[in-house]
Amino acid sequence: MLAFLKLIRYKNLLIIILVQWLIKYGLFESLGVATTLDYLHFVLLVLATVFIAAGGYIINDIYDVDIDKINKPEKVIINKKISESTAYNLYLIFTFLGVLTGFYLSNHIGTPGFAALFILSAALLYMYATFIKSILLVATLVISILVTLSLIIIGVFELVPAIDYLNQAIQLEAFSILIYYSFFAFILTFIREIVKDIEDINGDKNGGRQTLPIVIGRKRTAIVCFVLAIASIALILMYMYEFLYRTPWVMLYFLIAVIGPLLYFVTKIFTAETKQEFQHLSVILKIVMVLGLLSLLFYKFNLL
Repeated sequence: MLAFLKLIRYKNLLIIILVQWLIKYGLFESLGVATTLDYLHFVLLVLATVFIAAGGYIINDIYDVDIDKINKPEKVIINKKISESTAYNLYLIFTFLGVLTGFYLSNHIGTPGFAALFILSAALLYMYATFIKSILLVATLVISILVTLSLIIIGVFELVPAIDYLNQAIQLEAFSILIYYSFFAFILTFIREIVKDIEDINGDKNGGRQTLPIVIGRKRTAIVCFVLAIASIALILMYMYEFLYRTPWVMLYFLIAVIGPLLYFVTKIFTAETKQEFQHLSVILKIVMVLGLLSLLFYKFNLL
């Protein structure tokens, strides 16, 4: 059971569930916007997202067995604790359930075209596992887009079908706030994926992949991460200045929970040398993203 949970990255799935819950019951409910899904169908939307994400993790591990034996041999599950055939069947089951649930929900709210989002996500995850990850920066971009989509899809299903002439302004305002948070998740995921490429450079070389650190070297890639992190800090400070100036303690939260760790990251990215050091920086970025998204709770208590 533990091997199965690790295979589907249950911790990451729990983060997806938490953030999607905060978007609906923290952000949307607090703003008083019109939403489309009742509790049951919202749970189905969350499950559809989680099913497809779980399938993506499984298929990625199946195609990464040889590389993972070099990068993280202690974490290899396929063919050690779970057979490849069993893992592939689990991938098919999760992906089928995710797409089927998404198709049902899209038809339930009268927008069958929205089912394409689930089909596209599943297709991108399969293509990422099989060949996209070997294409310079495209793999990083695809993963960042999929993480962003896991947030935006709540707005697409909850807000868009409920828009009418009278509530258009508040619906669009809520969606714009969601876009801010989604972009925050996008940029941090993008940086983190590059850091993970530095961390996994040896295995990726043996796998014949063309990642940024392989092409331009670790030091130059570290500079890219530094520049992107500085740009992220600048954008977050602009957001704080524009939206949070009336709530000093919320600004303090962002300074301590988001800006502080990012400053730590930019000071350490140049001196990092070992796999463990880059792994540590990757964890820092993940924590920053989670803490930033947790600020959605502030809407629940009318603090923003």
